[in-house]
Amino acid sequence: MNNTFKISILHVIFICLTSIGLKNHVTILSPILETAKRDGWISVILTSITLFPWLLWILYIQKKSQLKPIKVWLAEKLGQKTSKIILYIFIIFLYSLAAFTLRETILWMSSTFLENTPIPLLILLYIIVCFLLISTNIQTIVSVNTIILFFVIIFGFYASFTNLQVKNYELLFPILEHGIAPVIHSMIFAASGFIELFLLIFIQHYYKNPMKWYHIAIIIFCFTGLTLGPLIGAIVEFGPEEAARQHYPAYEEWALVTLGRFIEHMDFLSVYQWLSGTFIRIGIILFIVCDILNFTGQYKKIWLYMMPPFVILTFALFLIQDETFLRINNYYFLYFTFVFIFLLSILLILVGMLSNRKTARTSPQQQNLK
Repeated sequence: MNNTFKISILHVIFICLTSIGLKNHVTILSPILETAKRDGWISVILTSITLFPWLLWILYIQKKSQLKPIKVWLAEKLGQKTSKIILYIFIIFLYSLAAFTLRETILWMSSTFLENTPIPLLILLYIIVCFLLISTNIQTIVSVNTIILFFVIIFGFYASFTNLQVKNYELLFPILEHGIAPVIHSMIFAASGFIELFLLIFIQHYYKNPMKWYHIAIIIFCFTGLTLGPLIGAIVEFGPEEAARQHYPAYEEWALVTLGRFIEHMDFLSVYQWLSGTFIRIGIILFIVCDILNFTGQYKKIWLYMMPPFVILTFALFLIQDETFLRINNYYFLYFTFVFIFLLSILLILVGMLSNRKTARTSPQQQNLK
């Protein structure tokens, strides 16, 4: 791999904040609030603490694979056929992950500020823009992301501090009003966002330097803040019951933001946050698919072979009624995402351990031959 296409760990962190951060900041809030109510913030903290040790296995996989492309490493350890089966299953999962993100975003757009715009037009425009991004290279993606993220963070802090005047932190109490069970149950929703950090393994061959434990700690800390901010904000601004009824609490909080006494309706800034987050999230997910298929930089293959199935899958999701889709997206797909990535991480860990045993067995034989 040419050094031109290497990225720093700082850029990796930025990519995480935008792509995975969108899910933590938007998608998982509704099920957490609906399940744990005012104690939802406790489940987020517990998730970050319990999942952090497991996420450190990323470093183990990184060490055993020696920062090789995972597709190459799996082929070496498991053989071509087995590795291809695993990778194609993973590609289907990534397509689903990106399609669900786009379906949710278009649903939000059509129900808030683009009610009369044809949905097929929105889908095609967004897909074209995303495929223009993945047709470039990893450096372009991280450069675009850095510019986008700067304004996303500024707008986020602006909304948070502006709404201080309407926040009532007494609404966070009493703690554990309904016991610990709802908190434990809602942890899986937060975990489905945090565990997506394992997806970084599939772009590790683009790193300038290996990732360290404190890099993962920083990312987890940022994820926790990204989730707690709008989650606690929804509780203290609307109350736990009203917040639990909202599909998108982070967006509803923007309705309270004003600029001085005379300027209201600042929620258009949230449109930038959400659309740019979706843009980067879909872009990096499909770039991983592109890299696994060896399509990187090959525009014709990307547009002819990758784009049509994604368009079909996305349109297929729009055949599902909105309420049914929200139920699937906010619950069943979050469960599935966590379980799938968890099992994938176990598989990669076992492959790493298996390579240890093979090395240990072959070493004495090599010594005897000498």
